[in-house]
Amino acid sequence: MAKKKKEHYVSRAEFEAELKEYYETDVMTDALCIKLQKIAKGLSFAPSFINYSYREDFVGDAMIKMYTALRDKKFKFENKSSPFSYFTTIAYNEFVSRIKREKRQHEVVASYKQQVYEDIMTDPNVSGGGFVYVRPNIEEDPNDEPQ
Repeated sequence: MAKKKKEHYVSRAEFEAELKEYYETDVMTDALCIKLQKIAKGLSFAPSFINYSYREDFVGDAMIKMYTALRDKKFKFENKSSPFSYFTTIAYNEFVSRIKREKRQHEVVASYKQQVYEDIMTDPNVSGGGFVYVRPNIEEDPNDEPQ
């Protein structure tokens, strides 16, 4: 019985042939687009990225970056490197970039929530508020032992 092809598998040889054809004709084929999508989706199932809730955003961002590199013909065949690895690296870097943007966004929202909470808890005009909140001292000396 023959082995089943993986859903996200992209043959390096086929991908390179499609890319060369695009560079010669400037005609974007469906097969080339599907291969780019499979690279992005396949990478999104890597252990480093599989547990994020915004995996679809990863794929979308990576597709835009890979398409831009493809449109601008950034890959150079003279370098003797693999176009598969080149576009996988583009997708990987875009995934990391998305994680950093999401983390920054989360920190902004958390900071805002903390500030609003402190304002409400220290405002004497708010029902249930009014100097009942004591801001925790986060900068504790690690040499201090609990009493």
